[in-house]
Parts: sequence; structure tokens; C-alpha cells
Amino acid sequence: MKSSSTLAINGGKPIREEPYPIHTTILDDAEEKQLIDVIRDGHLSGFSARPGERFLGGTKVKELESLFQEKFKIKFAVSSNSATSSIHSAISALGIGAGDEVITSPFTMSATGSSVVMQNAVPVFADIEDRTFGLDPKSVESLITSRTKAILTVNILGHPSRLSDLKEIARKNNLFLIEDNAQSPLAIHNGQMTGTIGDIGILSLNYHKCIQTGEGGIALTACDGLAENLRLVRNHGEVIVGKIDKDQNKNQLGWNYRLSELQAAVGIPQVDKIEMLTEIRTNLASLLTNELSNFDFLSPPIVEEDSTHVYYLYGMKFLQGSVPFSRDDFVKAMNAEGIALNSGYVQPMYLEPMYQYPDLTPQLKTAIQNASNIPNYSKGICPTAERIHSDEICITDICKYPNNEDEVYQFIEAVDKVSKGLS
Repeated sequence: MKSSSTLAINGGKPIREEPYPIHTTILDDAEEKQLIDVIRDGHLSGFSARPGERFLGGTKVKELESLFQEKFKIKFAVSSNSATSSIHSAISALGIGAGDEVITSPFTMSATGSSVVMQNAVPVFADIEDRTFGLDPKSVESLITSRTKAILTVNILGHPSRLSDLKEIARKNNLFLIEDNAQSPLAIHNGQMTGTIGDIGILSLNYHKCIQTGEGGIALTACDGLAENLRLVRNHGEVIVGKIDKDQNKNQLGWNYRLSELQAAVGIPQVDKIEMLTEIRTNLASLLTNELSNFDFLSPPIVEEDSTHVYYLYGMKFLQGSVPFSRDDFVKAMNAEGIALNSGYVQPMYLEPMYQYPDLTPQLKTAIQNASNIPNYSKGICPTAERIHSDEICITDICKYPNNEDEVYQFIEAVDKVSKGLS
């Protein structure tokens, strides 16, 4: 009979045998009531591609946007059918187009870069800093050219990037600053909420984000003109501009990025739950950080003095020099114990097939044909991002509701068992 200390990867009994609960943002009677109201009213979308009130969407869409404006203390919140649509809308609304360059992070979901390509612009990948994994301002500055039009930073895993530094770089070089804030709503940087520091900030309402409408996105801005452009991009702007701007000073191609009344209805009560869900994550993360202090080979997430962390995901650094086993062996053994833990985050974006010469995706070929410089997407251009992904970071999502302290203590039990068993 095997001892309970035998690792599951070696045939022992795993610490956790039941699956983790499905992540939810608490959908209850409040969302149900809102949905019933929409269905009984019979108007599942309030949009029409013509000037007037219906250009701005239906009752629920307007209410949802108003709630985000109030929550984030920002003048405008423009909804869309996804955060990807919102990022693309932001790039288009800022007038970025063929051959223009947008400096962004490689350490994020693919849509951040592909949204640039969708506008026939060129993504230029800057390296990340190795503390909280946001854009490294020094790397950003080194990549600015005469074609650079914007910095698209990502507040990753729940922590702000170095927004003050990036905003100053943008100011000095007459660039726009866009925040991909899908993972960090309610995080604070220098007393201000992330998503409201750049010219436009993007929030995600995808089903596994902090709050959800199933799919959806929000663009935040304090600028009247940008808000108008965002709305034109969202709702077939090309058939609107001639009717609202008789002097033809503005022209904006649009798409159908509109949010339905059903989705907005779900989002209305969700906005009221964001603080509660964030508090759950931060409390569990604090407990996990405290318990990990007993293990010198795992470094918990860093929280900079000028910022707060909202722990969309809990990213730890694996310190190879302090133990005789590798990060990947550790993660495999943890997985065998039934514990949710991943090696790395995402492969640096420029190593994905769409960026590989000579087989670039057609849209990127078109963008580069209009550029003055051929961008470098080869391995090695962002050494910190590559090292963090391939060797150092491991990530768990056990701090998300409906997980609780039991999952945290079970995680720690597994770390103890695995570290002793592999040593």
C-alpha cells in the first residue's frame, strides 16, 4: 500500500480528486429580472444605423453605459459586443491606419495585437518589466519612430502597468495611450483607476472576466470627440457621418459592434457586484501570499507601492536556483495532484504563426507594405517576456469565485507535498 506522501504523478493518491467549480460572477434573480423585462418588452436590440436616439442603442445599453461612467468616474463609456471590438474601435477612433505603428505588449491575449492589424496598422512589440509584467517604459521609448502613433499597454493579471511613465512618454512624443484593462478593473495607480488614465481604456465583459455579459466590451474615455468616433465605429459610421456632419469634416468607417439589450440587461446588476467579486479575489490572494511565505522557491505577485492589485489571475515566479526540480516538473506534479496551475502564461505574441515571415497573415502583409520599416518579429526581441513565459511564471486561478479558502489551503498542501516529493 502506497503512503499518502507518494506523489500522484508516481502513483500516489492525489490531494484533490473532484473538479474545480465552474467560474461564475454570481448570476441570480437580479439578472433574471432584467432579462425578463427585455423579453416582455420585445425589443432585443435598440440600435439602428441612423442619426437619433436609436443610434446610441436601447434602454438597457444606455443604462449599462451610465453605470460604467458612474463606477469609473469617467465622462463616457461606450459599449460593444466584445473587448476585441472595443480595442479595434479605439485604434480606429484615434485615426490610426495603414502603415502606422502601435507599440504594444507581447505578453497578452492575441486580440491586443490583432486589433492593430485589423486597422492595417503595424504592431511593434516592446518588452515587459519582470516585476508585474507590464510594458517596460525603456523598451517602449527605444522603439518610437516617426510612424509611431500610439502605445497600447496591458494591465496584466490584475496589476497596473507603469502607467505614469508610459503616459509621460506618450505626452513627450505626441502619442496616444490606450489601456487594455480587461484584467484589471478597479485596480488603482497613483490614486486613479486603471482604464481611465490613458486616452481610451478597454474593459472586457467576456464570461470569464471580473464581471460579464457573456460577451461584451466597454471603452472608457474623457474626450467628447473620441466618444463620438467610438460610437461611429460601433454602428456603421459610414452611413451616419453625412447626415450628422454637413461639412464632411469627419468620416468614419464603422462595423456592427453593437451590444444587444439582452447582454446589457445581464450587465446592469453585474456592475453592482464588481466590488464584491474583487474583494473575494483579493482576500483569497492575500491568504495565498501569506501561506506561500513558507516556500522560498515561489515568489508571490509583487504589488508596487503606487498601485493596487485585483488578482484576475495569481501569477507566481518560480525561483529555479533554490530547488533541485524545474518549474515544468513542479507544475506537472501539482496538476497530477488535481491542482489548478499552469506553466507560463501565453507565448509571446510575435512568435505566433501570423507574425512569422514569409507566411504573414494577409492583413499583416498589407499593413507592412504601407510601413516605412519592416518590423522584427523574430525570437529574442523581447527577452524578458520570453524568459518569464518559458522559465519563470506559473499561474493559478483558484482565487476566483466560487473558490474559497479550502482551495487555497489545498493548494498549499499540494505545494508542500510536491516540493518534498521532488526534492
